[in-house]
Amino acid sequence: MSAVQQKTNFVWVLLRLVMGWTMLWAFIDKLLGLGFATKPERAWINGGSPTTGFLKNAVQGPFAEFFHSLAGNPFVDWLFMLGLLGVGVGFLLGIAMRFSGYVGALMMALMYVALIQPINNPITDDHIINVLVFLLLGHSNAGSTFGLQNWWRKTSVVKILPFLA
Repeated sequence: MSAVQQKTNFVWVLLRLVMGWTMLWAFIDKLLGLGFATKPERAWINGGSPTTGFLKNAVQGPFAEFFHSLAGNPFVDWLFMLGLLGVGVGFLLGIAMRFSGYVGALMMALMYVALIQPINNPITDDHIINVLVFLLLGHSNAGSTFGLQNWWRKTSVVKILPFLA
């Protein structure tokens, strides 16, 4: 492997780990209310809703009423938290990369739609960039370097559920 390819692989791995940690951190903070984005009294473990703050206060645009109606819905809370956890763990471990990439991209696309129109640019914002990053990582081989992707693809779980490869 050439030096350029090694450096490129390192950047892909670093991007995978950063994106994974970003999602896992959001899960941990919303679960426990560590005082960063989520105050302790609003933690999911203390009966708070991990989606209410965003869906009630940040959402704007033509779909605001729809997203406001989802705020605090236990099903939406569970889907959101499972998405954060699954994408975070998947990317950190380098497993189920394609599926994790699709889930991460879907989550970011929904947040983009909830925030239409972006404040700083009339077309795009960081959510669109994250959609593309999740899709690129999900279709890359970034999980095989410093990750468990090669082992994961041989497991019985993937043989039963091949979409998790």
